[in-house]
Amino acid sequence: MTRSRTPRKSAKRRSGASRPWLGWALKLALVGLVVLAGFAVYLDAVVQEKFSGKRWTVPAKVYARPLELFVGQKLAKQDFLTELDALGYRRESAADGPGASVVNGNQIDLHTRGFQFYEGAEPAQRLRVRFSGDFVAGLTQANGSKLDVARMEPLLIGGLYPAHHEDRILIKLDQVPPYLVETLVAVEDREFFNHFGVSPKGIARAVWINASTGQLRQGGSTLTQQLVKNFYLTSERSLTRKATEAMMAVLLELHYEKTEILEAYLNEVFLGQDGQRAVHGFGLASQYFFSQPLAELKLHQVALLVGMVKGPTYYNPRRFPERALERRNLVLGLLAQQGIVTQAEAEAAQQKPLGVTKRGSLADSSYPAFLDLVKRQLRQDYRDEDLTEEGLRIFTSFDPILQLKSEAALSETLKRLGDRKGVDEVEAAMVVTNPENGEIQAMLGSRQPRFAGFNRALDAVRPIGSLIKPAVYLTALERPSQYTLTSWLTDEPFSVKGQDGQVWSPQNYDHKSHGTIYLYEGLANSYNLSTAKLGLELGVPNVLKTLSRLGVDREWPAYPSMLLGAGALSPMEVATVYQTLANGGFNTPLRGIRSVLTAEGQPLKRYPFQIQQRFDTGAIYLVQNAMQRVMREGTGRSVYSQLPQALTLAGKTGTTNDSRDSWFAGFSQDLLAVVWLGRDDNGKTPLTGATGALQVWTGFMKKADPLPLDMPLPDNVVLAWIDAGNGQGSAPGCPNAVQMPYIRGSEPVAGTACGQAPDDSVMDWVRGWLE
Repeated sequence: MTRSRTPRKSAKRRSGASRPWLGWALKLALVGLVVLAGFAVYLDAVVQEKFSGKRWTVPAKVYARPLELFVGQKLAKQDFLTELDALGYRRESAADGPGASVVNGNQIDLHTRGFQFYEGAEPAQRLRVRFSGDFVAGLTQANGSKLDVARMEPLLIGGLYPAHHEDRILIKLDQVPPYLVETLVAVEDREFFNHFGVSPKGIARAVWINASTGQLRQGGSTLTQQLVKNFYLTSERSLTRKATEAMMAVLLELHYEKTEILEAYLNEVFLGQDGQRAVHGFGLASQYFFSQPLAELKLHQVALLVGMVKGPTYYNPRRFPERALERRNLVLGLLAQQGIVTQAEAEAAQQKPLGVTKRGSLADSSYPAFLDLVKRQLRQDYRDEDLTEEGLRIFTSFDPILQLKSEAALSETLKRLGDRKGVDEVEAAMVVTNPENGEIQAMLGSRQPRFAGFNRALDAVRPIGSLIKPAVYLTALERPSQYTLTSWLTDEPFSVKGQDGQVWSPQNYDHKSHGTIYLYEGLANSYNLSTAKLGLELGVPNVLKTLSRLGVDREWPAYPSMLLGAGALSPMEVATVYQTLANGGFNTPLRGIRSVLTAEGQPLKRYPFQIQQRFDTGAIYLVQNAMQRVMREGTGRSVYSQLPQALTLAGKTGTTNDSRDSWFAGFSQDLLAVVWLGRDDNGKTPLTGATGALQVWTGFMKKADPLPLDMPLPDNVVLAWIDAGNGQGSAPGCPNAVQMPYIRGSEPVAGTACGQAPDDSVMDWVRGWLE
């Protein structure tokens, strides 16, 4: 029987037919390998280019002034404690490490952190500060050695952020606290120091746990893969992205040490959202959640931050404290299981509270008005990309203690005035400076100081009303042969026809005239009629020139109405004018920046103190005397219902038509403050300068406890005794005898003994004046 060969031939044909397909498959595989190799080369270039170059754009950091301590310094103990709290100092039983403090009655022991300033490094040291009243009474090192001065590290008050609003504080691996690396590896990647970027064991473990629980409870990504995803890729969930991530992780491990990868991870990982700003890295997260440098964190704080890596939003300790506490304690238990800490240490840490601050201490909206000023002044010297990418360190004159006191004074005053109809629609601005050097120490741009919106301190340009009057009287007192503080003025109604044919008829606020008055009374009581008439005698252009010398940089028309404040200025511009008045006639441009350092701490630029004498100190002294009378007997006298009578102050109220603007500008020896209240729509308010802005100013000065104004008597000024009733020279001890300052040579003829008739020269002077 013959066997059929057909099947064999068929198999042979099938075998021969399959060879071309096998060839094509091999060719395709070869092409795939080439493409994969090319892609790998491309990814390798990407990995090295970014990781070896500039890895991050780091915003500029803005710091407040450093608090300097010395014996005799005016500083209340409570204010010092407020500063320590803002800096994140811990209250402990012993100051045994940086950032620790001990309060014992009027004595505070602390261990400072040290800081790199423009002038050099301030070392960390242990200090003992003793207080008496509102002054520093003793300053020593821990061993009892006396110190002349010690400087605290400055408070970080914000940053200048790029468009993507990423922020971080870069740290080195040797700056991390104990347990951070061990905890991170234990929780996120146990095989980190053994794998080559991808962990087959970790992937297998994740697959098993997820499959056995029926939930996606654990991922298989290594720390290196997480870094690659955050550093190079998007959060897209796809096999392609996951494969790319794995390849890049292997390439990263081929080129860089584990320590470099770990350090990059610590600086890159996302740990929270502060408004628009993304909080990246453990360095910034430590400040944001605990107000402490990373190096000072304890075990329970480290465990919380590491636990948040799994889900920064889900485990946000401010929004979900119970959830965050459970996660933190789980991490602590894991550390005990792996022998990284003892069971006792873990249990002790689990008993501690979360310890996070109520709000982010570095929120970019903390002090928006002042930060806005800093940005504007910096942009005169730097490009935007320099400010948002190079990690510059900006040191300013900002005083956080005075800022808090200004905010409290505004809030309390508006609350107290809240029962007046329309007060709830009133907005506010405030500028606080040091009269001696022009440094801006605090600034409010709104009745809601933490709201980053329209900055009224810089941009609300409003008529200044009677704040202009010191310029009118200064113009007169610069002519001592014509005007003195006791020159006679007429406070009576009058009208003036302007070049346009319009008739200007000013009125006093009380709609009354006050007859013949002393020149200083016109300023002290803010009389419009006598001031306007004096200004017209002097010439409106001359008064505007005085304003320009005081610091006003605006071209105003020489209308008579300008003499009563029809011209508009911002609170910042008003502060410039009054700064010159407060500083003895020396103009000091207002500044908020002291110096700039690079990210590495190298000096870059300094903003030195500038000064220019614009006025004779004698004329300024006389104006200051009249402005002190504003506070003692004039429109500002209500301050002494809250402030000590011994506190010498100078200032001026300002109210515009229909009370649309309420102003006050005034100063002590060490503080100058300008306050504005008004409506953004320029509507009427129920407040005058005295009932509105002055109340805020008074509340601030009460909290700030300033030094009394003490301007030395200039060489060209003499004090003369006069009769308060007629302004003629008098002898000391006579009825109505008072002392008044005069530019030398302009003082009245010395009076005779009490009760004696004046000599002929005095009578001739009186007759001449009456004629």
